[in-house]
Amino acid sequence: MHALDITIHINQTLAQEQQQALEATIREIDGVIAPRFNLPHMLVVLYNAGRTTSAALLAAVRKKGYRAQLVGL
Repeated sequence: MHALDITIHINQTLAQEQQQALEATIREIDGVIAPRFNLPHMLVVLYNAGRTTSAALLAAVRKKGYRAQLVGL
């Protein structure tokens, strides 16, 4: 397993309920180990790079209707 983490910046500030719902959605993606918000608009995702990609994770966030981009890439 090759574990990586990425940070996804979400342009909107999310309420706690929105954060929890988005974490649950991301957690369902095969290969995701641990999604968590470290700020109301910054989602950090630890994932298995052999099972998913940063692009797939970003796409899942955008599919929920949020404007977002990867940080630090």
